[in-house]
Amino acid sequence: MATGLRERWRVKARRTIQERALDLFDERGFGAVTIEEIAAAAEVSPSSVYRYFGTKEGLIVADEFDTMSQQALEELFDPADPVGTMVRIVRDYEAAPTEGEPIPWRRIRYFFKEPSVRTAFGAALDRASQRIAPLMSDGRLTETQARVAANALVFGYFAALEQWYLDGGVRPVAEYVEEGLAPLRGIWSVGDE
Repeated sequence: MATGLRERWRVKARRTIQERALDLFDERGFGAVTIEEIAAAAEVSPSSVYRYFGTKEGLIVADEFDTMSQQALEELFDPADPVGTMVRIVRDYEAAPTEGEPIPWRRIRYFFKEPSVRTAFGAALDRASQRIAPLMSDGRLTETQARVAANALVFGYFAALEQWYLDGGVRPVAEYVEEGLAPLRGIWSVGDE
């Protein structure tokens, strides 16, 4: 019980720090804000910000996936339909009740406006690909094919986000993800025919 309570507190603290950081970045610009100012706005110590996120870029790119256990990832991920898994995750983000703009979508513009954030997000996508590649090798794909497919999936997701951003967010993010990743569905349907 204590561990569950502690974990909920950690999730809430991470979210609060991210929200305060995004408020400051939106108000003053990414480069003008320091970790110390973010910590003060979130009412935590700078060491807490560094412990949870490492860098300012980490504040932008960090999400629930980073802290998800491999077991939880396996439960979430459908190896027969990885594209459907990605679309479902995005739809869940969009449907989650929030006050104002949801954090994930507030973060997206920084992926494309700030070169250092784009680089950090690329590294996060690479880590995500490494985590999901083993889940894709379900007998239909070789290890090499699973690795390539995992990279196509996560970097395809990034390209869909970028198109959403470039279009000014005129449609829901999930529509861009579903449309953008549609060509990849053929990878998993080959064995079904």
